[in-house]
Amino acid sequence: MVQNIHRIGYTPIKEGWLMRKFHVVLIPDSEDGGYTVEVVGLPGCVTQGDTFEECLKNAKEAIELHLECLEEKDIAINPIFATVEVG
Repeated sequence: MVQNIHRIGYTPIKEGWLMRKFHVVLIPDSEDGGYTVEVVGLPGCVTQGDTFEECLKNAKEAIELHLECLEEKDIAINPIFATVEVG
């Protein structure tokens, strides 16, 4: 099964921050229902939701909080993205 990947917009919290878009991966939870949401490019930024809409709302909040924490600790995020083909 292919995981659904969607983009969400990032609204700046503090003056000077740039608009950013992050890919999020919604992984269905077959046991409990709903989804686990992982944010690509932000290690450790994970949330969950029962519906697609709730997942996107929660992901936006998680990203904002994660970025705020990184800024407080003066940690830069410069992920490298690549595409890997299999099969």
